[in-house]
Amino acid sequence: MKRILVTGGAGFLGSHLCDRLRAQGHEVVCVDNFHTGSKANIAHLLGDPAFEMIRHDVTEPLYLQVDQIFNLACPASPVYYQADPIHTMKTSVLGAINALGLSRRTGARNLLASTSEVYGDPLVHPQPESYWGNVNPHGLRSCYDEGKRSAESLYFDYRRRHQLPVKIVRIFNTYGPRMQPDDGRVVSNFILQALKEQPITIFGDGSQTRSFCYVDDLIDGFLRMMETPDDQIGPVNLGNPEEHTMVEIAELVRELTGSRSKLVFADLPADDPKRRKPDISLARKTLNWQPTVSLETGLGRTIAYFEWLLSHPDEPFAAPAVTLQERASEVRA
Repeated sequence: MKRILVTGGAGFLGSHLCDRLRAQGHEVVCVDNFHTGSKANIAHLLGDPAFEMIRHDVTEPLYLQVDQIFNLACPASPVYYQADPIHTMKTSVLGAINALGLSRRTGARNLLASTSEVYGDPLVHPQPESYWGNVNPHGLRSCYDEGKRSAESLYFDYRRRHQLPVKIVRIFNTYGPRMQPDDGRVVSNFILQALKEQPITIFGDGSQTRSFCYVDDLIDGFLRMMETPDDQIGPVNLGNPEEHTMVEIAELVRELTGSRSKLVFADLPADDPKRRKPDISLARKTLNWQPTVSLETGLGRTIAYFEWLLSHPDEPFAAPAVTLQERASEVRA
């Protein structure tokens, strides 16, 4: 049993990670400022004596005794990270410094959740970890893109200077239950518009592509990366290499929801990547990891979650969550 810190633990990915860690029997300390995270995501854990919630902004130092750190704190959707770009950059950079400082004091292993956005609008396809990227350093997305690039640099410098046991994963598009309804991401937008029988908005001509990984697969990649030997730092791409156009995703959502929504097209946002697909050769080799949940299955689970939210607008804290017993059974299986 380890004591594990999850920064951003009340967010979409962080809350699922907290669930998995508790199911494995670990003590979990969840830190979140609730800028984009939600208490509803962790409400089912609050009565658990091995789960601790601390309201805290990672731009300020945190003093704890822990064995491992999963540093997930940062707004991850354009709607959120562009709302306060200066704080987004501070969260990535100061958050990394403070998390690394905690590792120096405790010797805790420290995993940074970086992003595929470090590749920018890529000129190489699919994107391997060796690709340095094509990033606009002063565009609307740069607060997030360059913030994560800076965080990666800090993790490597702390490793070289202080021999810290650090890990870096680069997350590609991920979806699943507990996505925020208003986060502006493709999957949540399409599902909600389809369920409400509203026009499904596609930016650009719909030919741009993304690769979507279900949240359970991604969390499995986190856990495997954390347990690799100290000399395996990364970065390692985690994502689904199955590529789909925006039109294909919209059509599939419409089919799975039985919606009669029409597709409408709008201007493509500035610096929006035209193609995004991970090369996961390194994850397959070093982590024995690859996604296992099909897009149809994952979308079905996500649609069911949003259907529940729409039918229970006044009960966000009662949103269905996988119980620890069910999750533990999955882990044992």
